[in-house]
Amino acid sequence: MAKKLLEVMRDKIRFKHYSIKTERVYLYWVKKYILFHNKKHPKNMGKIEIEEYLTNLAIYNQVSPAT
Repeated sequence: MAKKLLEVMRDKIRFKHYSIKTERVYLYWVKKYILFHNKKHPKNMGKIEIEEYLTNLAIYNQVSPAT
């Protein structure tokens, strides 16, 4: 059985020896991105979906562009 996306991400983050805090933050933002697009898999999304999500963060969540 294939691993789920977040499990694959976690494995890659740990392989690169990132801190556990960085891992948590990366996984948090990926989950938020996926949920924003109604659980659509990221491999089926592209530039338009990324722009929609970032625009939403900037306008409605007042997230800094540097984030």
